[in-house]
Amino acid sequence: MPDRPVFSILCSAYRCEEYLAETIDSVVAQTMPDWEMIVVDNGPSDEIAAIVERYRDDRRVRLVRQQNSRLIGGIGSAVAASSGRYLVPLDSDDLLTPAFCARMAEVLDRRPEIDVLSCDAGVFRDGDPPDLTTPFLRKRLGLEHRLTLADMIGEHDVIPYFAAFRREAWLAAGGYAPGSDLVEDIALYLRLIVAGHDIRVLPERLTRYRMRDDSASRDPSGVEAFEAACERVYSEAAHAYGDPATLELLDRRVRAFRYEQALRRARWAFVHGDIAAARAAARTAYRQRRTLRGGAVLAGVTVAPGALRVLRPLKLRATRAASRLLARVAALRERQPVSERQPVGER
Repeated sequence: MPDRPVFSILCSAYRCEEYLAETIDSVVAQTMPDWEMIVVDNGPSDEIAAIVERYRDDRRVRLVRQQNSRLIGGIGSAVAASSGRYLVPLDSDDLLTPAFCARMAEVLDRRPEIDVLSCDAGVFRDGDPPDLTTPFLRKRLGLEHRLTLADMIGEHDVIPYFAAFRREAWLAAGGYAPGSDLVEDIALYLRLIVAGHDIRVLPERLTRYRMRDDSASRDPSGVEAFEAACERVYSEAAHAYGDPATLELLDRRVRAFRYEQALRRARWAFVHGDIAAARAAARTAYRQRRTLRGGAVLAGVTVAPGALRVLRPLKLRATRAASRLLARVAALRERQPVSERQPVGER
């Protein structure tokens, strides 16, 4: 295909009218021009169609309209309408940095053995400037590390969804598969690893991940639904792989899920004044994992709930202040000339 672009950016748009133009602008701003962007109006919404129409002079930005078929159906339609060598799913409220395509293509073209290349993301809160970010990844694996099931199951944030997939690998693994709602990207990574595909993480913040106040991740039922979906796909992958060490790691991760869920329930009950329920949930958490944090929560709701009620708002304010400080430090570092930074390289 002589006109085949290097990248196909795949965007399923639903109830994102406030953010979509900024997302498209981040793609249009790429320093590497060889891309196409398929925006699927997954509603449909006349306002979303009107937003995409603003870019009619740029033939690289294309619109597909359909009835809502959730994220899996939206991305599937975008893939079907695309022709790029590398496929890049992009949520309709997130952003690419201008160097994303150029940098990812540089690595993938040089390393044909890599089937999927992810990268770090800068996390920013809705309402903050997109350059005021903190890193998504706490553990830096480095480009020379090939992702394993142990990495995926054993770490909370080993890989963000931002990635460039070779089209052949995406199609071989079935892309975002039906039945994997909430964890479409995680399920895809797991299937690729079990099938023997090579996945790497480039430790560079080439994307921007928006934390929205209305995100499902902030809703208690949404959090637990997400964790239940994770547990299911982790279990399927670990049992398909059949490695005893991976199965043992799966058991520890499931315990970690149970621990975090019980602590959240203790917190929710405490906030709503149900001290008895808070104590019961705290005891459940401590049985799952005997940690200092779990012990402190159990002691607080058992011995001194009144003092805990006073200290909790202070802790929340201190945590928010520390997060903003870290974000500002990270943003200042990104503005430094490359020659003045500590090298990170492709380790």
